[in-house]
This record gives sequence, C-alpha cells and structure tokens, in this order.
Amino acid sequence: MNVVLIGSGGREHAIAYKISESKLLDKLFVIPGNPGTEKYGNNVNLDYSNQEIIIEFCKINEVKLVIIGPEIPLVDGLADSLRANEINVFGPNKKAAEIEGDKSFSKNLMKKYSIPTATFKVFTKEEYNSALEYLSKISYPTVIKASGLAAGKGVAICESKVYAEIYVKQCFNESLFGSSGETIVIEEFLQGEETSIFAITDGDNFVLLPAAQDHKRRFDGDIGPNTGGMGAYAPAPLVTEEILKRVTEKVIIPTLKAMKSEGRKYNGCLYAGLMIHNGQPSVVEFNCRFGDPETQVVLPIIEGDFLELLSSTAKGNINKESISVSNKNAITVVAASDGYPGSYKKGFEITGIEEVESENVIVFHAGTKLDDGKLKTNGGRVLNVTAISDRSLINAKQIVYSAISKIDFKGMVFRKDISDKAKIIK
Repeated sequence: MNVVLIGSGGREHAIAYKISESKLLDKLFVIPGNPGTEKYGNNVNLDYSNQEIIIEFCKINEVKLVIIGPEIPLVDGLADSLRANEINVFGPNKKAAEIEGDKSFSKNLMKKYSIPTATFKVFTKEEYNSALEYLSKISYPTVIKASGLAAGKGVAICESKVYAEIYVKQCFNESLFGSSGETIVIEEFLQGEETSIFAITDGDNFVLLPAAQDHKRRFDGDIGPNTGGMGAYAPAPLVTEEILKRVTEKVIIPTLKAMKSEGRKYNGCLYAGLMIHNGQPSVVEFNCRFGDPETQVVLPIIEGDFLELLSSTAKGNINKESISVSNKNAITVVAASDGYPGSYKKGFEITGIEEVESENVIVFHAGTKLDDGKLKTNGGRVLNVTAISDRSLINAKQIVYSAISKIDFKGMVFRKDISDKAKIIK
C-alpha cells in the first residue's frame, strides 16, 4: 500500500523507520519529513495545514493510509476531512482529539466517568478574580495548565501562591499562550513517578505498547525548565504487570467507553501520561498521538508488522496479533541546541552520525536540515540518539552515551542521567 506520514520530527522519523519494515508498504511519502525520513521514503514539501492539498495529493498518489504524527492537524480535523474523502486515517477525529486539545474537556470527562486524576478547577479569562481567590484556598505546590495546545510549554508547577498568581496573570492578561491560555486548569500536584503508556485502539479494542518514562526537565537531576523531553527509556520497570492491569481497568477501558458514550469514539493512539503512587495510577494528561521522545524508544523494541497494526486500526478492526513486544531495552538521549527550551541558534554543521549508527544505535532526526549537502541544526531538539540492548537497560545506557560522545555540533547539550530513574524505581 501507499502511505502518507504527516510530520517532521523525531517521532515521525521513528514511525517511518518502523513501518518501513512492513511487507505491506509499497511507497511512503512523508509530509514534510526531515533528512532522516528520506532513508525510508519520499519527503514531500507540502503544508499539511492545507487540508485540500493533502487530500488531492493522496488521491493522485493512490494513498491507502494516512498516519498523522503531530497533534495540531488532528485537533484541526485533518482526519475528518480525509475520512470524508474515503481515505483511511490512523488518528482520532476532531471531536476525539479534544482529549488533548482542550484540557478542561479532558478533566471534566475524567471527573464524570470516575477516571482517576488530580482534583482540579477550571477558570476562563473572564473569571480572573475568581481564579486568584481560589489560589488563596489551595495548598502548594499546585499545577496550572493552559487548556489549549501550547507546544508542551503550557504547564507550570507553582511552588507558591505568588508564583501561581504571576502565571495566571501571564495566561489571562498577557496572553502568554494566546487563545490556548484563555481557559486554564488549576489542579492538585500529584506525588509519584510519571510514566507514558500508548494504547493503539479502534475505539473498542486496543493494544498497549511498552511503558516508557520521559525526562522533561532540561538539566540532570530533573531540575530546570520543562522541555518537550530530553530523553526517555523503555520498558519502564515502574510499570509492573499488576500496575499495568490497574491502568487497563481504571484508565484505558473507562476512557474508551467514556469517549464512545460522548459521541467521540476514539481511533488512533491514546497516550496516557500517568503518575504512579503507591502502586495506583492517576492520569496527568491524555494526548491524542504518539509521544515524543517516547516513540523513539518504544517502537525499536516492538516486533511484528507495525504498519498492519496501524492500518487495521484505521479500518476499525484492530489486528491485535500483528505485533509483539521483545525482551530488549531502549534509551534515547536528546542532543539539543544550547539555550533550549529558550532561545538558541541554528545552522551548525552536525558530524559523527554515520560513525555511530549500527544495529544497536539509531539516530532519529528531530531538528535538522540539509544545506548545500551538509547536515545542519534546525531546531531546539536536534537529534534523538537511541540505543537498543538485548542484555539490560544498563548496557543500553553504556551504548547510547558512547554513541552520543562521537556526535558533534556547535553548542550541543544533552542530559547525562537518562534512565537513572529506573535504578531508583527498582
């Protein structure tokens, strides 16, 4: 089959890598893709926010499946438009994608259907004074989230009432996140360890992929500002068989039933960001797509036909037997531009990738570009250096840091403690 993959980051590179293994694949088009995805298909420089152009391209090229990577086109309804033109899509429709696109909807859904999550209260811009009053009644730290999409930057952990008031003012009065911050969620700070679990679902049945753990903070020891993710590892030993059973029974099954009851039947990847405390899961957030950088460690330890899994899901009849989970471990470390997640410079030549790539090391491109035949930096998160080991997580860590030490670009920075949490968990 001919397949279109929407997106240009490390997540999309990882998806392209995995589906390229399938015998079902004839041609892969990545829109717009990056220098890494060119190894597996044809990059096509189209604006995926223009839904008519994407539909026309799919019809001309006899595309049988579209896989949508990022959240914005899902929230904007690209899946709906494609399905209206009888093109199969892996990814939820616009109403279902609100589980990420509107945090107030997501939190109210969980409250209505008794899905475990932090206690919360929603405020709109017009309720500014009420929000400030509420801040005087709660304990700290507290978490404040912009309700709309904010590129992973709309969440603040506020250690004090003063900080919380400043953040609310930034959202409401200073338009820190534009319209996305005109509604906010103030919620309880949950204790425990975070984990990410992907459920691939046709809305009724589902397959859970291995649990991963992301590292959001910029610096070692989980300090500094939040980022889109500085690295991840899988499987996370935090999620035992017993905890996975609780996640299934208390989170995944009730959420899919809730979405169906609300007329928002979910088809695609439901990403559950969870906090595990005393063996009990609570939902931190839901996302309507694969996580980044978790995808870069989950997919390399999957065996079978991943494209068959996505295609059968898109058709509404998931083939749960199409994949299995190996006994391998994977770690990805993000090589970022100095200054990220704040301001940073682009355009520096990248060297060393060809030297390190092997059967056990894959370098997924995130923010790169080709300029006069040379690979250069083009983003905050530049590369995801991923190591796979059939021996242990410790061995995977040795492999990944040996590899990243041989890669270089001006201003390259990375965390040196990715996966160390696993030792604490054990």
